[in-house]
Amino acid sequence: MWNKDTIHAAVEAQRSFFNEGKTLDVSWRIEQLRRLKIAVQTNEKKLTRALYDDLGRSETEAYLTDVGVVIAEINETIKGLKKWAKPETHFSGAACFPSLITKVYKMPYGVSLIISPFNFPILLTLGVLIASIAGGNTALIKTSSKSIHCTQALKDLIASAFPAEYITVIDGGHEIADLCLEERFDKIFYTGSPKVGVHVMEKAAKHLTPVALELGGETGNWCVVRRDADLWDAARKIAFFKLCNSGQICININQIAVAEEIADQFVMCLKEEFIRQIGEEPLLNEEYPHLINKAAYDKCEAEAKLYEDRIMFGGKGDPQTLRFEPTIICPVEPDEPIVMHELFNPLLPIVTYRDSEIDEMMKLIASREHGLALYLFTKDIKWAKSVMSTQQYGGGCVNEVCVHLMVKGVPFNGTGHSGMGTYHGKWGFDEFTHPSTVLFGSNRFNLSLREHPYDDPLKMKLLKLFER
Repeated sequence: MWNKDTIHAAVEAQRSFFNEGKTLDVSWRIEQLRRLKIAVQTNEKKLTRALYDDLGRSETEAYLTDVGVVIAEINETIKGLKKWAKPETHFSGAACFPSLITKVYKMPYGVSLIISPFNFPILLTLGVLIASIAGGNTALIKTSSKSIHCTQALKDLIASAFPAEYITVIDGGHEIADLCLEERFDKIFYTGSPKVGVHVMEKAAKHLTPVALELGGETGNWCVVRRDADLWDAARKIAFFKLCNSGQICININQIAVAEEIADQFVMCLKEEFIRQIGEEPLLNEEYPHLINKAAYDKCEAEAKLYEDRIMFGGKGDPQTLRFEPTIICPVEPDEPIVMHELFNPLLPIVTYRDSEIDEMMKLIASREHGLALYLFTKDIKWAKSVMSTQQYGGGCVNEVCVHLMVKGVPFNGTGHSGMGTYHGKWGFDEFTHPSTVLFGSNRFNLSLREHPYDDPLKMKLLKLFER
């Protein structure tokens, strides 16, 4: 169905719809958000089933990390949208006298393109759509060709709630995504890999289209476990996180830097936590998600084989179910290949360091491409605050993992190779709107300070007085 002509027609239909001005009405946007919420709730079973079919996600995990989060995001946006969209009023300043009032309007960009990934196909599609709707835009959504069941569920959900000239879902492979990127959009939001993020920016540059990128980070997200950390607490949380979606999470832990003084004890704790949470035979556990496809499984298996002499836990997989065990690899040097790229699977390399040399370890992390997340486990909160306020990363946690993503009212974003732009709540509204400053002039009591002639010394005195 989708080709160059049909995609162009879809974009032009959305542009015509946007130009009608319907989306400028904030109350109308709130009504669309309510329609989206009803559609998500009505299709909850279909969405959770699709997540199981594509990724092996259990109903509870699917609701926890996809469906429930979307509903919470809609509720937050409905509650705050009128306040967020209200024009700001500013005093123009003495230099602008007698024009005293300036307004800043929060204007929609227009027709937006949302390109979503396979790993959280519901959350990372509808979560971005919520921001687009809140900002007053139309949306053309290109979903992942890897998560085919979720794509079909999203197509059905969107078609049941909205006309295609307002919101529509496009399926297909990379060639369809490229056809979308050939079109002129007013805003592009892409979630995925840094490599494809570069490609998206190159295509967007042709039309000077503003782009938001949420990426994983070229060299992955670090977790640091200090000597003084509560090891059982750290192991419990890290095990949960690495099991979630079988490691296919953009903010997941890619590698752990563990103080060598406690490395053996930590590995023991981590092994026991994996067993406690997923059982001794995770490949047979129906609650344990699988990798998205055979290519992802083969890549994971091949990398595990390269380090099989250092696998301390796990290391086996089932090519039929595409499940691969959570796999601890230790010790690993910080410059080995497995630490130099994003894994996106359940492999977990451990880099050891001396706790007295933690500053050097943090300098090494800082020298790599900026991660989307950083996690620290330590009792030294003063040190942790210092690190978190000086390192470059998207977001993170101290003595916790991933749940910063679920906090209302705060941004989710990356920096450098982990992305640009921000969303969630008001931050998403801001990402999908541009501020337009408008000064309201007066035709009475106008001063001639800005007009020629300039040789009046009083003008310079008044200018220096006003423009301070």
